[in-house]
Amino acid sequence: MFLQSLGAPAGCGKTGQWEFGLDDGANGGGVIKRLLAVLELGLKIVLVAAVVLWVSDWGVFRVRVARGTGMSQVAVEEYLATALKGNKTEYDYMGTAEVSCARALLPHGGAPPCWWLRRHTTQWE
Repeated sequence: MFLQSLGAPAGCGKTGQWEFGLDDGANGGGVIKRLLAVLELGLKIVLVAAVVLWVSDWGVFRVRVARGTGMSQVAVEEYLATALKGNKTEYDYMGTAEVSCARALLPHGGAPPCWWLRRHTTQWE
């Protein structure tokens, strides 16, 4: 009686479980099925967009490499962290080095993208 006053379907008190609209009946019309369908569609769209982004970025990078402008160099400060006794660490400045980078949105050819490397000019080894 109490469960029916909360909107539970008749007979719910016997099984002890609520129906959450998993079927296309009168109890919500399959709300969870529709939600899962929308989430699945959204995931497919994100996946296709990621593949299109990577393929187009790779294509532009390959054209730039063919023209000789696909790679660049960025000056990076390098540091070396050496573990010592007693749980201590020694930090050594190794100098500035020119690091190759890819002129693309994503890493290609084993090199990080130049836009990322210009913002992270300190590297630790």
